[in-house]
Amino acid sequence: MTLSGLDLLFYASAVFVLFITPGPVWMAVIARSMSGGFAAAWPLTLGVVLGDMLWPILAILGASWVVTEFAAAAVVLKLVASLMFLAMGLLTLRNADRAIGVDSRLTRPGAWAGFIAGVVVILGNPKAVLFYMGLLPGFFDLGSLTVWDIAAIVLVSQVVPLLGNLMIAALVGRMRTVLGSAAAVRRTNITAGVLLICVGLVIPFT
Repeated sequence: MTLSGLDLLFYASAVFVLFITPGPVWMAVIARSMSGGFAAAWPLTLGVVLGDMLWPILAILGASWVVTEFAAAAVVLKLVASLMFLAMGLLTLRNADRAIGVDSRLTRPGAWAGFIAGVVVILGNPKAVLFYMGLLPGFFDLGSLTVWDIAAIVLVSQVVPLLGNLMIAALVGRMRTVLGSAAAVRRTNITAGVLLICVGLVIPFT
C-alpha cells in the first residue's frame, strides 16, 4: 500500500465534513429512529454503506461512462426513493396518535425494510459521486493507487459515515424511549412523518 496513515487521516477528515452536511440520509436516519428506535434505524445505516462503497470506487476508476449510463437508473431510483419516503411519512402522520411501536408498517419486514431504505436513499443521491469525483483527485494520485490503496479509501468512505449515522440513530432512539406521554408520542410521530415526507420531496432535486 502506497498511502500513509496521514493521507488517510486527512481524507477521513474530508469525509467527516461531507457526513456532517445534512441531507436525505440524515433525515432518513432521524425519521426511522423516531418511528422505531435504534432497531429500526441501524439496518438503514448498513444500506447506506453500500452506496458509500460504490461512489468512491466509481470516482477512483474515473468511469465517466458508468456515470453516464447510470444517469437514467439514478432518475428511476430517485423516483422510487421519493415515493417510498412520501408513503412512509403519510402512514406515520395517519397513525400519529398511536403509541410508539404500535404501528409496525414503517419497519415491516423489519431489518430488511430498513436496509433497502438505506440503499435507495444513498443511491438516489448522486451528488455524492460528484463530491468524490472532485475530492479524490485532490487527495490522491488516482493513477498510482494500488488495490490495497483503493480498499483503504473505500473502507474510510464507509466507516466514517457509518459510525456517525449509528451515533445519530442511537441518540434519537434514546430520546424516543423517554417520550412516553400521549402528547409527546403525537409530536414525535408527526415530526417523524414530516421528516420522511421531506426526504421524499428533497431526493428528486438532489
